[in-house]
Amino acid sequence: MKTEAGFVVEAGKARFGEHFRMKGVTLNTLDLKVSPKDTDGRLAVFIQKGFTPNGGPPFHVHPNQNEMFYVVEGDYFFRVGNDEYFLKPGDTIFLPKGIPHAFIQLGETGKMLVQYEPAGLMEDFFRRTSEWTSPPSEEEIRKVFEDHDMLVVGPPLTLKYRIS
Repeated sequence: MKTEAGFVVEAGKARFGEHFRMKGVTLNTLDLKVSPKDTDGRLAVFIQKGFTPNGGPPFHVHPNQNEMFYVVEGDYFFRVGNDEYFLKPGDTIFLPKGIPHAFIQLGETGKMLVQYEPAGLMEDFFRRTSEWTSPPSEEEIRKVFEDHDMLVVGPPLTLKYRIS
């Protein structure tokens, strides 16, 4: 399926009205803006609002997807392979498929536009992880990543990774 007409998703709204509220590992809200259903699976775009200072995903790999983050609000630290980056509002980072990566939200809140190409199973991944109501075990995290075509290759980053 592919959407044949343009559409608008208003600020604070999600494409189909479903807000993904992650409560297990980090407190994030993700709003789908462009769905894989709109693009024959070629693209997925989310707005991610973060509410977990010093929190972020485990070090992981998308074997088949490129990923792009555009920082709207807040500051972030990314590790991409062996490289380290500090991002501030207005910065963009591109993560090619197959490169291990993770990030930390450095402030109390943050907001990023996140894009996956191709879309893969990311919409379902965020739907599934938003069902968590308490912190999952490492095994549960690994399983949900693997079920959605990603591999966990290390723990979440900590501030010890910060470069001065």
